[in-house]
Amino acid sequence: MVGPTASGKSELALGVAGALGDVEIISADSMQVYRGMDVGTAKPPAEARRLVAHHLVDVADPSEDWGLSRFLACARAAVEQVEARGHRPLLVGGTGLYVHALVDGFEVPGRWPAVAAELEECGTDDLYRRLCELDPAAAAKVDPGNRRRLVRALEVVLGSGRPFSSFGPGVGAFPPTSWSLAGVWLPRSLVNERAAKRLENMLRAGLVEEVRALAQRGMSLTARQALGYKEILEHTEGGAPLEAAIGKALRRTREFARRQRMWWRRDPRVRWFGSARDPKEVLPALLANWANG
Repeated sequence: MVGPTASGKSELALGVAGALGDVEIISADSMQVYRGMDVGTAKPPAEARRLVAHHLVDVADPSEDWGLSRFLACARAAVEQVEARGHRPLLVGGTGLYVHALVDGFEVPGRWPAVAAELEECGTDDLYRRLCELDPAAAAKVDPGNRRRLVRALEVVLGSGRPFSSFGPGVGAFPPTSWSLAGVWLPRSLVNERAAKRLENMLRAGLVEEVRALAQRGMSLTARQALGYKEILEHTEGGAPLEAAIGKALRRTREFARRQRMWWRRDPRVRWFGSARDPKEVLPALLANWANG
């Protein structure tokens, strides 16, 4: 199940799993893997995870780097375990690359540390321009400001001599798959409203305090890029006014949701289930879609 952030995927997944009874959830969220990053990742509450088995939640410390290779190894193992029990895996999340990689059997590129070290000396704008020249297909999928992903993509291009986008069928290819892909659609205005409300609730639930405590224990560069965490860190460590950090986090969340919609609209295999008011309204249609899947 895919869709933009704040579209209600997690709640719908719990509804599907509870109704069907033989479903276990596999998270495709690149930040819910981190223990202690609870408030700001909208992680399913512990009670829900006791009722329905969840995989790839709370499997790494925030001080660790987490990426595609590790996700694929863990996710493929989880799918095997779920199916061995006679259950059905329900992959849920908004990290498009993770979903594509698992569904389409991507090959994980190797590492070239010396190449990466040289790239780290370059400015972010230069990295993006270089990726656009060498692998425009990959550049189209990367946030121009995401240094980590830009360096990684260029590391693979330069180290392997192959486009980063060529590992697997490619991010622009949509081959037949045994997975049934469903997407949750809400009007953009409603997603923006839900994102603002969710951030407000996170702040009331102690997001600032959570970020401060995590930073004291140590956070990897990957964990520090999480929506909301990056901006709150600019407040707690860099002295940025809290209101400015909150505004920046909300703008970044809305932009991220826009990119997610663009990513998934390109995939003709996704069957969309939408509501103009409340994502819970699509639950009956989702159940009908998967009941005999």
